[in-house]
Amino acid sequence: MSSPSSKSSPPSAAPASALQQQMVALAGALAPAEGYNLTVLPDVRFLRSNRPLSRAPVLYDPGIVIVLQGRKRGFLGDEVYLYDAQHYLAVSVPVPFSMETDASAAEPLLAIYFRLDFNVAAELMLRLEEHGAPAHEAPRGLMSTPMDARLAQSVLRFLEVMRSPVEAAVLGPGLVREIYFRVLTGEQGGAMRAALTRQGQFGKVARAIRKIHACFDRPLDIGTLAREAGMSAPSFHAHFKAVTATSPMQYLKSTRLHQARLLMVRNSVTAALACTQVGYESPSQFSREFKRMFGRGPAEEAERMRKAFAMPDPLPHAEYVASH
Repeated sequence: MSSPSSKSSPPSAAPASALQQQMVALAGALAPAEGYNLTVLPDVRFLRSNRPLSRAPVLYDPGIVIVLQGRKRGFLGDEVYLYDAQHYLAVSVPVPFSMETDASAAEPLLAIYFRLDFNVAAELMLRLEEHGAPAHEAPRGLMSTPMDARLAQSVLRFLEVMRSPVEAAVLGPGLVREIYFRVLTGEQGGAMRAALTRQGQFGKVARAIRKIHACFDRPLDIGTLAREAGMSAPSFHAHFKAVTATSPMQYLKSTRLHQARLLMVRNSVTAALACTQVGYESPSQFSREFKRMFGRGPAEEAERMRKAFAMPDPLPHAEYVASH
């Protein structure tokens, strides 16, 4: 499903290169606070984490995660996705998975999150097709890919520009576009382009996923989602699981619970109100399923999130629910 994916323990980190040391120093200054640090670019955030995480449930918006220091591992079904200073993570459709991180106060995890601007990605993909670079690879929702030298240089220039609010506002969007280009033409760029153009059965599943994120607070069943995808219910169930490693109803439940957690943390709503706002009819069922997913009850988990991470407002014009 992605490369690399291994169940063995990761090797010890190699000594940081001079370029990597430069990027870490810049990222550390751009992410002074633990949690997400906002930038003048609405789709870009810098992350600092001073503590490890163990198998935390996450749901990313489509985008790119570039880790500059520390290590993250994502677990989806039998696949393990490593993203660290040598590998980045690309997400073409939101897929719930669990994540663990290596981080400490002495050596915090530092990363950049680029929420995908579909207009910029579509324009680049069109230009690539015009220049004879069609996407023949099988589409993928989640990809862990080695960081090559050209992408690393683009990221370094981006970090340097982001030190100045004026340069960030004027030059930053062009460098974000350059980073998109490097990812879309990288080792697994063809698979990402195929996913973003929503080809074949993958595209049908992607339509159903958008429906879930747009209507998670309403009654949805397998028949409704299968019709949205233009498939029979059995075919839809099989293809959905092939893309997301979970069933449509489990995906819907995960989306609702992630959104409930965000409502409690960002809007300070009660668990009872969050329960109704995400489409649950039974508060007791909501509490049971929430604790099963996050390992804590709703109120306890919301309090932990407030203390552990700065939680900025949602990204503007977000098409999907994200919780990471």
